[in-house]
Amino acid sequence: MKGLKEYSISFVGLKDGSHEFQYQIDNKFFEEFQYTEFNKVNISAKIDFIKKSTLLELFFTISGTINVPCDVTNEYFDQEISGDFSLVVKFGPEFNDENDEILILPYEEYQINVAQYIYELVVLSAPSKRIHPDVLNGTMKSETLEKLKELEINNNKTVEEEPSTSTDPRWDKLKDLLTGKNE
Repeated sequence: MKGLKEYSISFVGLKDGSHEFQYQIDNKFFEEFQYTEFNKVNISAKIDFIKKSTLLELFFTISGTINVPCDVTNEYFDQEISGDFSLVVKFGPEFNDENDEILILPYEEYQINVAQYIYELVVLSAPSKRIHPDVLNGTMKSETLEKLKELEINNNKTVEEEPSTSTDPRWDKLKDLLTGKNE
């Protein structure tokens, strides 16, 4: 995680008020977390950082694209993602990150590393089901889709079976119990 030092914000030297930080996220960022589900990443992250006398407020906003395989055709495409997240940083006797939206830092801390929050926001903003846009609009041509169409069950075929009017004799005995007819 040594490659994530640039995501540390030193808040001791900042004046009270609003500050803005911009980051460009690429594959190297996710390599630090050993996350390989994205083929190519191009995301811009913006953090609105508000410093107050007793706490810090961080508003994360991400937007961009991730290159992922389609769940239907397994062909790669650029999936657009966007998301936002807010975090309140308070100060206390010891570190505590049990709450998702409130982080408590020890009084002696002078910086906060935002890489983990950006990572989680990107991963959670990615849709769980990824379908290529050409599949959705019907213009995709691939071997996988052709094979799926070939193997598709055709509901238009009518089955030429006689509906059976006879029932299993074991069920008939149980029905007799319900109606009180005993033979």
